[in-house]
Amino acid sequence: MSSPVPVVLTFSGNDPSGGAGIQADIEALASQGCHCAPVITALTVQDTRDIQSLAPIDGILVAEQARAVLEDMPVAAIKIGLLGSVDIIENIHAVLIDYPDIPVVLDPVLASGGGSELADEDSLDAMLKLLLPHTTLLTPNSLEARSLAPEGDTVEACAMALLAHGTEFVLVTGTHENTQHVVNHLFGNNRLLESFTWERLSGSYHGSGCTLASACAGLLAQGLEPFGAVHEAQEYTWETLRQGYRIGMGQQLPNRLFWARPEDEM
Repeated sequence: MSSPVPVVLTFSGNDPSGGAGIQADIEALASQGCHCAPVITALTVQDTRDIQSLAPIDGILVAEQARAVLEDMPVAAIKIGLLGSVDIIENIHAVLIDYPDIPVVLDPVLASGGGSELADEDSLDAMLKLLLPHTTLLTPNSLEARSLAPEGDTVEACAMALLAHGTEFVLVTGTHENTQHVVNHLFGNNRLLESFTWERLSGSYHGSGCTLASACAGLLAQGLEPFGAVHEAQEYTWETLRQGYRIGMGQQLPNRLFWARPEDEM
């Protein structure tokens, strides 16, 4: 069964501010010409400044949401974001085992933009053991890479450790590094494949990681190879940030639908 619009199944939390989570997935995937099938993993109380509380969904219900979609639609890629509990990770792992041929993009959401921790040590361990062996592309920022692979003394060492856990590619983003430009590094085949340099924009953004990971998943669903998907997704994400806007009292939001504005307003 084929689909005129590629379907991407996403596991993410609901962010009522609309900056991150499921809404970020939907908008980024629509921008890649894909249909987003959203599976809610957690309900959150948050705004553009920080997250106040998180209520994970029952893991079995998360898996049932996913299986209902997978048994009905030709899912071309899977994107995983906020998880919320070991129970959820275990149930997603069971789903991935049954669908080994679908590419998976994992955005390891370990903390909110405001700094609140969203994953404990047990969740980190479960991610490494249960999800990374089924992951096509892992997209941590440099802080997340160091949390997932604390044995690494450099970003490259962390990436090598993560590749050893089974993921095929690791894209480590450099927004949190103290550098003049943002430099993102793509690793695979036990080596650095490419470094991408981007102008560092002023301010901070709520949902940039979700945007990048979802764009990568959408482009994989469209048939691009991982290297091409990573490159194009970064171009798209950088433009969403350049045209971002601040409508709350915290971080700016990526303008994921910038392409829908009239050209004379851009």
